[in-house]
Parts: sequence; structure tokens; C-alpha cells
Amino acid sequence: MIRQRLNACLLVAPLVVFLGLFFIWPLWAMLVTSVQGGTVRETFPQTAIALADWDGAGEPPAAAGDAIVADLRLEVPTERFGDSVRTLNSQYPGFRTLLPRTARAVREAPAGEKVDLAGIDPRWTDRALWLVMKRAMPAYTDANLLAALDLRRDDAGAIAAVPPEMAVNRATMTRTFVISAQVTLLCIAIGLPFAMITASLTGWKRNLLLVAVLLPLWTSLLVRTASWMILLQDNGLINQALLGLGIIDRPLALIYNRAGVLIAMTHVLLPFMVLPIYASLLAIPKNLLPAAAALGARPWQSFLHVLLPLAMPGLLAGSLLVFMVALGYYITPALTGGAGDQMISSVIAFYAIGTANWGMAGALGLFLLIPTTALYLVYGRLSKPAGAA
Repeated sequence: MIRQRLNACLLVAPLVVFLGLFFIWPLWAMLVTSVQGGTVRETFPQTAIALADWDGAGEPPAAAGDAIVADLRLEVPTERFGDSVRTLNSQYPGFRTLLPRTARAVREAPAGEKVDLAGIDPRWTDRALWLVMKRAMPAYTDANLLAALDLRRDDAGAIAAVPPEMAVNRATMTRTFVISAQVTLLCIAIGLPFAMITASLTGWKRNLLLVAVLLPLWTSLLVRTASWMILLQDNGLINQALLGLGIIDRPLALIYNRAGVLIAMTHVLLPFMVLPIYASLLAIPKNLLPAAAALGARPWQSFLHVLLPLAMPGLLAGSLLVFMVALGYYITPALTGGAGDQMISSVIAFYAIGTANWGMAGALGLFLLIPTTALYLVYGRLSKPAGAA
């Protein structure tokens, strides 16, 4: 008995290791990074000590200026200094230029000479700047989580909204959910009739339609997106066909806008809608619709009261699956959409790659992970067979 259990554990061990390395550990690392703030304290240790007893009211202690000068004279790894600058800059725009400029001036000053920070840059007299530094000193901070929601802590330490010109994350997150919902609705409008037609056919006709809907899954996402960029251009095949048929007199704007994003994403995600609906339709007994017709039901009544309720589990599962996948899309909106059509993944990529601000990237990823996980649990519940526990 013990040997059988040991063999079972050994069989499962590779899967557990795989999940731990490629799923649990990255999620945990993202969570820790989003609340980690110890880099600033490691870069400015003497400043952290000087600001420790300051309650944030009134002017910062005079020793804080001498402390940051001493810290800037120290040799700090470039990567750590850059991380600290990015962390502070996300809370107080201007640190990206202020700290490197001050560091150069401090290191060029003769050793032992008192450095006038206000003379280097008048922003050093701003109490809000020192408050940001003080709040960035703890090992863990909520600064990134608040910034991801366009919030910050004011001078009194209370949570407040950032200025309107800096509030972009909530708008981008809202746009992400709106685009995902629009793509889901389009997939329902196309996928439900397609699945019904496919389920009603047999033989090679059914197989042909299944191959047609599965074909996008066998092609690279980048290739599919690039293909739509070619098709949707002003001189692309779609506009040229419409112009040739006389339906339009000038090319339609189908690329670098919301229309291009919806068309490309719907095409890519359509299989995730069709297949669950198709599976539900196959489980419906073939004699139900003829029975409904024999009892006097019209076709639309048979659809609304018989077919649609029985196909609803597949429809809901497909909708959740499409919506979840659409939330994380990056390359398709980036290539086919305009500036006002970028989704939250583009912002995460900007912080991770463009500015190397992993704390903000982790915080935004966390807020994207929460609804995705909730929807996944709902999807798992809906995808269970009827009568399963």
C-alpha cells in the first residue's frame, strides 16, 4: 500500500514541480514585487535613519539633507540606484532627473564641503518630495498598489486620487474590460449560429467547418494579427472589394482604431466560443426540436425555449473563456489599435520593459489577475458535467 502511494507521488511529482516553477513561483514573485519597497532604503540608508523620527508635519529635519548627500557620495550599483529612482518617480514625477543631477553635483563637489541641495535644484525644498522618500523607506509599501488604481497618499497620509492629468491606469483598465466584453459579444453573435450549423451537419461538411474554426489556433498569433493589418488597410483586400462592388465610395477606417482591434481579436478568439457551444449542442437529444415543432412551437420559440436553455452552459463557458483570454491581450491591440485602444497589458509591458519598474508592472498584473482568477473559478464551475459534485 505504501509503495503504491509512493509510486503515485512520484508520478505526480513532475507536475507539482512544473506548477511550482512556472505558475506558483511567478505569481508569488509578482505579488512580492508589487509591495516591495526596500530598494530605496538600501540605496539611501542614512537618509532612512534621518527621516525615521520625522512625522511628516513641518519641514524635514536638517540632518536629512546631509544624510542624502552622504548617501549619494557612496558607490551604489547602477541597477539598484535606477530601481530606487523609478520607484520614487512613480510617486513624485521629477525624481528621474532630480536624483541623477544631484548625484553628479554631489560627487563633483570637494570632499568635506557642505552641499547646498536647494542650490542644485529648488525642488529639494518641497516637503512633499521628502514625504515620498520617507514613505518609500519601509521594506513593504502600498505605493505601487495605490498607483495602479490612480491613487496616492497625500501629505496627511490619507489615500487620495492623483491629479486628473496623471490618472491613466483606471481608464486603461476600464477600456480593457469594455473591449473584452465587446469581443465576447461579437464572438457570441458569430459563434452561436456557427456552432448550431456545425452541429446540424454530418460527415465531411461538419469536419470542414470544424477545421475552418480551428485553423486560427494552428497559426501564430503574430502572423494572424499581421494578416489582419494587411487586409484592413485602406488599400487592403476588404476596402478594395467594397470599393469594387460600389458599396462605398472611399476606404473605411478599419485599422489603428477600435474596429481593427475588435475584428482581429474576434477572429483569434472565436474558436474558444464555438467549441464549448458545439459540445453543448451535441449533447442535446435530436428529437427535442421535432417534438417542439409537433406541439406547435414555431422555430424561434423552439430556439428560445428549448435549444438556447440547453446550450446555455456551453454559451456561458465560452463567454467566460473568451473574456478571460481577451483581458490579457497585448500584441493584437498594440498592432491594430490606436493610442486610445491600448489595453492594460500594454501598460504592464511599458512598466516592465520600457521603464523597468517591476513594482508597478506587478501591481497592475495583480489587479488583472484577481478578476481573471474569479472568472476562471466560475468557468470551472460551469464546465462541470451536470450532476457532478
